Amino acid sequence: MKKWQKFLTGSLTIAAMVTLVACGGKKAAEKPKPSKSDATAAASDKNSYTPISELKNSYDVIIIGAGGAGMTAAIEAKDAGMNPVILEKMPVAGGNTSKSSAGMNASETSVEKAQGIEDSNQKFFDETLKGGGGTNDQALLRYFVDHSASAIDWLSQNGIVLDNLTTTGGMSVSRTHRPHDGSAVGQYLVAGLEKNIRSRNIPLFVNVDVTKLLEKEGKISGVEATIKETDKKKISAKAVIVTTGGFGVNKEMVAKYRPDLKDYVSTNAAGSTGDGIKMIEKLGGDTVDLDQIQIHPTVFKKTGYLVTEAVRGEGAILVNKEGKRFVNEMTTRDKVSEAELQQAGQSAYLIFGDKTKAAVKAIDQYISKDMVVSASSLEELAKKTGIDQAELAKTVTTWNEAVAAKSDPAFERNTGMANDISGTYYAITVSPGIHHTMGGVKINTETQVLKKDGQAIAGLYAAGEVTGGLHGKNRIGGNAVADIIIFGRQAGTQAAAYAKK
Repeated sequence: MKKWQKFLTGSLTIAAMVTLVACGGKKAAEKPKPSKSDATAAASDKNSYTPISELKNSYDVIIIGAGGAGMTAAIEAKDAGMNPVILEKMPVAGGNTSKSSAGMNASETSVEKAQGIEDSNQKFFDETLKGGGGTNDQALLRYFVDHSASAIDWLSQNGIVLDNLTTTGGMSVSRTHRPHDGSAVGQYLVAGLEKNIRSRNIPLFVNVDVTKLLEKEGKISGVEATIKETDKKKISAKAVIVTTGGFGVNKEMVAKYRPDLKDYVSTNAAGSTGDGIKMIEKLGGDTVDLDQIQIHPTVFKKTGYLVTEAVRGEGAILVNKEGKRFVNEMTTRDKVSEAELQQAGQSAYLIFGDKTKAAVKAIDQYISKDMVVSASSLEELAKKTGIDQAELAKTVTTWNEAVAAKSDPAFERNTGMANDISGTYYAITVSPGIHHTMGGVKINTETQVLKKDGQAIAGLYAAGEVTGGLHGKNRIGGNAVADIIIFGRQAGTQAAAYAKK
């Protein structure tokens, strides 16, 4: 199976996502037969990419990678008066952004203020720094939090509205912004960005694999690419932005930097192979934190499908085979994963009720993928999952009492306590899986790629998961989407300014 076939097998198409949103998040399990309009939408989506015959020899700005960071950068470069192009090695746009679930973290936003949530950039800064073990690049982090609110506004101005708030682990307030209906943020974001790319007539070519960054007289001069796995072509540019993502599915790189994780399942898109990092290293670019690979505690191991942190943010708990909670589910991902690995089978069960299901539309996807066990009683759920029946009943009763009292003396959880576990009962078996590579190429706050001596490589910029330093030792859920938008915007703006010189 080719890498792009594997990618498509594990992802919804953008057309399917649009259908889901249009239906108000109705269960995907219903699997309606495709209508003529569905077929038209799918064909339109397939043909939305620029025909390869239109690929030119030169552009003002080349963006490598059509994930969230790449499309955001292209939009900003175009709006700054440049002629940008996006080159994507996969047959579809989206990358890891398509798989994002929880939302986008931002502080002091108009959305928070409208909903009466008191927040501050400093609080966001402090909690992210704490979550990263104090090792975050503080200059990048400062820029990140201070430009988070304007990024939410920028998305809204471009028709991508994130006005539904939830909480992720390590955050003390609801600052995770997601689509209005509470659905997964990734595919909604990709669809919205693609719409903006098309409306601006920005060329987006797929099946174009950039294999080399070109330099001339100490400055970036373009790229070399392989088209449809056969034809090679050199394309010149005044500036290049690398937004190729991380290396979460590159087993060799994972084994090199974290041999203890070499056999872990990955939640990443098939294109996350570290190409950008390797190309930049060949130019003498510096890297940082390549050994910092995040494992996510709630992954459906059988398929590597991520279960969004928003499920816990809306009231779910984790129990072991004995039916007992064993951790504050809303602490940082590294701590939850570590606690989970201490349980029998190095796995756990995510337990929730109807209120959580109603608040997190992504759960409908999990049901359609046969990831969810449901039951009308806790006794029935225990029998279906093999969890100790008496202990599960006791744990859920105690948890519901904690929700009512807004106090969790057992594990001191103080967020994600809005919904009790009642009605129909649900369970998802979860295990830790490779989710995000915090390390990558070193950049400054202008997104310039830096050499080992700290000097910038002229004309070369990077944004998103290909970069390192922002997250430190652990990424807070919801910060990756903020990263790609905030630094994607900055990369597009800075590359355009450089290209104008």
